[in-house]
Amino acid sequence: MNRPPSDRAVIDWNRTARTGLPEAVYSDGKSRDQIVDILRQAQAATRPVLLTLLAAERVAELPAELRAQLDYDPLSRTAFFGAVPAPKPSGIMIVAAGLSDMPVVREAARTLAFCGFDCEIIADVGVAGLWRLLDRIEEIRLARAIIAVAGMEGALFSVIAGLVAAPIVAVPTSVGRGVGRGGQVALHSALASCAPGLVCVNIDNGFGAAQATMRIIAA
Repeated sequence: MNRPPSDRAVIDWNRTARTGLPEAVYSDGKSRDQIVDILRQAQAATRPVLLTLLAAERVAELPAELRAQLDYDPLSRTAFFGAVPAPKPSGIMIVAAGLSDMPVVREAARTLAFCGFDCEIIADVGVAGLWRLLDRIEEIRLARAIIAVAGMEGALFSVIAGLVAAPIVAVPTSVGRGVGRGGQVALHSALASCAPGLVCVNIDNGFGAAQATMRIIAA
């Protein structure tokens, strides 16, 4: 049996048919040549691909003709290669504690956009100024599903989960310092929450939160 070289990506083009969720490429740690090969495979298959954690420096190394076809967002370090569907209403809302969480927020929003779903973003409503959240709570209650994004102590997760009926996917972020550094406190806060029905993905995993939320609304 002919097998591809061990350093060549094997793209899962059948993932959408199998799971309803499209193929995506985790780009961190991949070489320039590996990214080029992935894009060439997508080009040959005429299939769009989402790249996550793609550093701006790696984008700059790509051949100009491939680079010109990338829709690249430096904040989230995501890129679309190929045509993506026009966005349709989803009822998904992303609620973020602080503006420092926006790279993760944008990763989630861009993942939704790649799959053809729009979303609303409400940011900077962390519970240190609880009035900011309460000022927007009636809007938040209209959401069909919520991605809650927070670092530091992650208090936003439990507060929102105690105020709304929609399913909530918590995304702890690595925003914080001292004992909050690296997102571990926010992660433990989400996992230990006494608010029923709250679920959690890994630290900084906006992509995973978007994928989980799409599964929820498709159920």
